[in-house]
Amino acid sequence: MALKRINKELADLGRDPPSSCSAGPVGEDLFHWQATIMGPPTVRSIAVWAVAYMSTEEFDLANNNYDVLLTPTSPWLSPTLNVGDSPYSGGVFFLAIHFPTDYPFKPPKVNFTTRIYHPNINSNGSICLDILRDQWSPALTISKVLLSICSMLTDPNPDDPLVPEIAHVYKTDRAKYEATAREWTRKYAI
Repeated sequence: MALKRINKELADLGRDPPSSCSAGPVGEDLFHWQATIMGPPTVRSIAVWAVAYMSTEEFDLANNNYDVLLTPTSPWLSPTLNVGDSPYSGGVFFLAIHFPTDYPFKPPKVNFTTRIYHPNINSNGSICLDILRDQWSPALTISKVLLSICSMLTDPNPDDPLVPEIAHVYKTDRAKYEATAREWTRKYAI
């Protein structure tokens, strides 16, 4: 049963991969996969696309609350945005996925192999995510798990932390949290 389901999910991922994620078997072992998650897109990359493909009249950044400052050396390709991007933007994060023999009745074991500073991910790469624990359902797929992890990078859950110290910093000093997370992303994921 598990092998049939894993093969189906692999085929589904090939046909319709989730945005910013990829996953597949390591070698011939279908029960052991590696996944890659791209950090959340930056507002800068969105603006680069918009400025490159639309005129400023067609894409009114001011009405979207974006403050675009075009640099004098390359005004159409190097916008600097005065908005807060995710501290994980630009990072490439690797994860290991191990499917149990009774999958999908039991959740896969998923952990980060790239170091990351996050209240819901510890130094061993373990992830505190309800759908990987008590909220698992056989209706879930690895694609949905990866999308949930991507969402967690955008919106950490400091009220259910795996690392209480990081959750405390997140809640009490967001600037320090983001600076540390950005530094770890630069150091370990770029």
